[in-house]
Amino acid sequence: MAPKRSQNGPGAISQMYTSLASPDNRSVVTAVAFFAAGVAFLHSSWSEMLLPPL
Repeated sequence: MAPKRSQNGPGAISQMYTSLASPDNRSVVTAVAFFAAGVAFLHSSWSEMLLPPL
């Protein structure tokens, strides 16, 4: 006998995407994205551009 599938609605990933794409959360998502980009930049070798010349 085949297992029964649950018909509870959209999956967790779909719900997460819907909540992140919501206009109500746009400022939070933008802030987190800029923070992550800043951390990635400072952790990379490109951050050496910020050092003063010797």
